[in-house]
Amino acid sequence: MTQVVDGTTGHVPAQQGPQGAGPGAPERTDAELLIAASILLADAALTAKQAGAELTGALSSGRFVLDALRRPGWALGTAVSCVKALTSPAGLGFGANGGLLGELARMAGSVTYRRPAKVAMAVDAFAMRIRAVAVEHPNLDSPLARRLTDAMVGGNRLEALRAMYALVERLGVTRALTTVSPVIMELLALSGLLDENPVNDDFSWVTLAGGVPTTDPFLGLPSSLLGYLNPGPGRAERADADSILEKVLGTSRNDIVSYVNDIGALGNHGLVLLRRVACADGQQRYVLLLPGTSFGLLSNSTPQDLVGAFDGLLRTDTTYTRAVKQLLLRSGLPAGSELMIVGHSLGGLTAMNLAMDVDVASTYRITHVITVGSPIDGKRPADHTTQVISLVNKHDVIPMLDGRGPASPNDIPDSWVELSWLDESYDYPLSHAPQAYSDTLRGELTTYRDQVNKLITAYDGEVIGNQPYMLRDK
Repeated sequence: MTQVVDGTTGHVPAQQGPQGAGPGAPERTDAELLIAASILLADAALTAKQAGAELTGALSSGRFVLDALRRPGWALGTAVSCVKALTSPAGLGFGANGGLLGELARMAGSVTYRRPAKVAMAVDAFAMRIRAVAVEHPNLDSPLARRLTDAMVGGNRLEALRAMYALVERLGVTRALTTVSPVIMELLALSGLLDENPVNDDFSWVTLAGGVPTTDPFLGLPSSLLGYLNPGPGRAERADADSILEKVLGTSRNDIVSYVNDIGALGNHGLVLLRRVACADGQQRYVLLLPGTSFGLLSNSTPQDLVGAFDGLLRTDTTYTRAVKQLLLRSGLPAGSELMIVGHSLGGLTAMNLAMDVDVASTYRITHVITVGSPIDGKRPADHTTQVISLVNKHDVIPMLDGRGPASPNDIPDSWVELSWLDESYDYPLSHAPQAYSDTLRGELTTYRDQVNKLITAYDGEVIGNQPYMLRDK
């Protein structure tokens, strides 16, 4: 059963009943109504887009040409009606798309500032999402933030730049980024939808539908290009723990706070950890700990770099996953072993990518994937029995990059457990740090710590092996 828990209230929200369900039914908040309306508008926009593609395809099909030769009068009337529906403001409003002719017409409309009905509805849907998020994030409703979001909704890029400059001047870069982070995907989608570039719209439409975009929002470059930037075959070598890591691992146990602290001690310069546990039930099980991204350079010699982060978000076969698969082979992990993978940020993405890999999932029994501050909501494990647990600080920018932000129309699978909260670590990147998650889980939200620990009790026992590995691209 899905549990999307809000740390601001400390409980699983009650299910909302339909309107008019009676005096005992809980009232829906304005934010919920805005989300419901945005979903309807998004569906209408996507339907209008599909209708435009089908009309365009029908007009340019070979069958229509053959029918036109037999019945030219009918064909002319049909063509005029279809073109009117595609171009009239009372119809689809220049809604041609799909196929060579449709895409040329769409591009012509984009560069001449023709706004189809589908785009107008999509913009309104994004605007409603932003307003809904502002209910929970009051900083988004401040005058400076509203100035930015209003400019983005209006397609006024010059005013948006001025507003962003004013926001940064007032708050600084990190706090300005944190302020807009809950709607960063919506703002990027609006930018792509309302600019004159006709080749970057896919990002916006996928975001509108609640999916994970496979193109960038600015140039429309496909994710496959990341494969060329991140081509390493992956390599894993045994490593020795330094004195600090040894001290941390010496007190580690089967506890989510302990795992997050271990990941923090591993750092983000290529080290990961494979743990062997003699469990209380007499079985041996394994825990794999995967840290996140190093922000020092765009690309470095390890899989834990920014290029790898974007690659992990958009693809499953990455240098990080290949290196970890090498680790599992080198470690001699017996086939059929039960394995729990805990990852922070890119490490969580990689954990999900490994769980999605049919070869890995069929060789080992991945019982749990626990992600900390990771944008994983568009990914699904190959084994449906794998328990996915996602921990999200709502001030953290990174988990929002999967397209499912606070205002997403789509939900996660019923079998997942998502625990989310707002804490005092407001500014990014502090809000993304393992220490921020650890402090919250052992502080005011110990109930979440207990809930996660209860789900992983099979791994209670004596740690009988901690083996660090250094991962390299090549």
